[in-house]
Amino acid sequence: MSRFRQAISEGDGISVVPVLLGDVEDLAALAEEAGAEAVAVEPADVGRVRASTSLAVLVRGGDPGEASASGADAWIVPFAEDAEHLVLRARDLDLDCAVEVRDEESLEEALERIDPDIILISERGLDEDEEDLERTLDLLADVPAGKLVISEARVIAREQVVALENAGVDAILVGVELLRASPDFGSALAELTGR
Repeated sequence: MSRFRQAISEGDGISVVPVLLGDVEDLAALAEEAGAEAVAVEPADVGRVRASTSLAVLVRGGDPGEASASGADAWIVPFAEDAEHLVLRARDLDLDCAVEVRDEESLEEALERIDPDIILISERGLDEDEEDLERTLDLLADVPAGKLVISEARVIAREQVVALENAGVDAILVGVELLRASPDFGSALAELTGR
């Protein structure tokens, strides 16, 4: 089992994976202390993160070659027309792929065409009538057993983490809302992880 998949599938409860921006070295060290299982960064920041933490690293952006060359463990693949080709290339480079879906149609197509091990349900760009966690909870019912599920939802409270865990989500990708909501990143993250 690869390093990222192992990080989010083993251990107690749901894994918290913060998205790091800015001073990624210090934030990665704080994330590890706070109980994060992995971190997410831009491909250009992987080397700096590796210098300060042993956590698994997920990247968004670039292509599979860039993600692999950066030293990342996993890569977010937006579901699109060329997703199947990109996932095959990433797998050849020993990268875990979290295939990003946003609706029933893209989830169904991703499962049919790619059969990914990791599904990332993105709640970015919610419609005005959608509530936080709604998209994740709606799509989760259509994810077959045995798949790992990451929710990219606007999570800022432990109660939300517990709700996602109880629903069967394996990990949450915590965005910059966490950084904005609290001046103390480490404490805010520790609260989400339950430390």
